[in-house]
Amino acid sequence: MSLTLAQANQILQGAIQNARAANYKPMGIVVLDASGQLVAFAREDGASMFRFDIARGKAWGAVGMGSSSRALAERAKDNPTFFISLAASAEGKFLAQPGAVLIKDAQGHIIGAAGASGGTGDEDEAICMAGIQAAGLVVG
Repeated sequence: MSLTLAQANQILQGAIQNARAANYKPMGIVVLDASGQLVAFAREDGASMFRFDIARGKAWGAVGMGSSSRALAERAKDNPTFFISLAASAEGKFLAQPGAVLIKDAQGHIIGAAGASGGTGDEDEAICMAGIQAAGLVVG
């Protein structure tokens, strides 16, 4: 199974609804497929210009490493040189900070990642998880 545009849009809508219900700051949310390619992006009114790059960096790292960006941030604490090297080799597309989670299908296969930027790492992560669940997919 591959991630469809319809599913990505459902993820965005679910994430935005969750962010508004929680009264978070304006968000930028990105959905990438399993190869790290952009499927969909939404930037709420009032979100800063950095939101796309940060959300994409979190999601790109997650899908590339097969792990949530929160787990990557934890791993980076014990091996900072490796993670700095990853960020440099990815030409700025890799960001090991909480706020992105994997998207899996019902069989547990990674089909993409969703990342957000605008709130705290916990808030960003929470809206991504809510969006994935709203689309009927599995948070990885």
